[in-house]
Amino acid sequence: MMKLKCIAVDDEPLALDIIEDYISKVPFLELVKRTENAIEGLQLVQAGGIDLVFLDIQMPDLTGIQFLKIANNKASYILTTAYSQYALESYDLNVSDYLLKPIAFDRFYKAVEKVHNQQKNNAEPAVAAVPVPAPVVTPSQAVQDFIFVKTEHKIQKIELDDILYIEGLKDYISIFTKTERVITLQNMKRMEETLPASQFIRVHKSYIIALDKIESIERSRITICGKIIPIGDTYRDEFFKRIENNNI
Repeated sequence: MMKLKCIAVDDEPLALDIIEDYISKVPFLELVKRTENAIEGLQLVQAGGIDLVFLDIQMPDLTGIQFLKIANNKASYILTTAYSQYALESYDLNVSDYLLKPIAFDRFYKAVEKVHNQQKNNAEPAVAAVPVPAPVVTPSQAVQDFIFVKTEHKIQKIELDDILYIEGLKDYISIFTKTERVITLQNMKRMEETLPASQFIRVHKSYIIALDKIESIERSRITICGKIIPIGDTYRDEFFKRIENNNI
């Protein structure tokens, strides 16, 4: 069995005791070092040979976020902290998972199993692809009626029929539904490609709208649930073509 060589970095000895105990219960994990010194942990990672780092965020001298930026994707990381507000920034740095203290063993195991499977798959030799017949898709199978998005510390299911519009911000997007606003680290282009074109259209660099939720259109403005959404010059022709062809 492939074992993941781990280090645990946390300025709280009790937290390190818990991580060490959990690691000892998982056959595919091997603890190389535990340390309360973030600088020492960083040096271990940079020296190579470490597969997985359990990393606290709130530490003196060097925070977990600073640690990640300096380490530059060497090893996989599972963040451990009592503060959920750091989740969005940490996902932007490609961490494998985010554990909120106090950490339950079942949640710990789920996180390390994910890393183990990822690294095991990466280690397997590539197999030449064998052409297979394209599956037959029935009309009922072709209909997409929901998406999954990653929020602060969970993956959330969103029904497409509930989405009013999507607004792109600097490093994340906001999905406005009938009942809530969901924030996720994802770019507009990827979201545009994910959503079915028959139901959604991009009307501005910062907005994707649900066509059936349009209340009115006035010049270069769309109203959805009282929200005024501008139509960008780049998207104007395609949008009005869809409207004129009654494809909504």
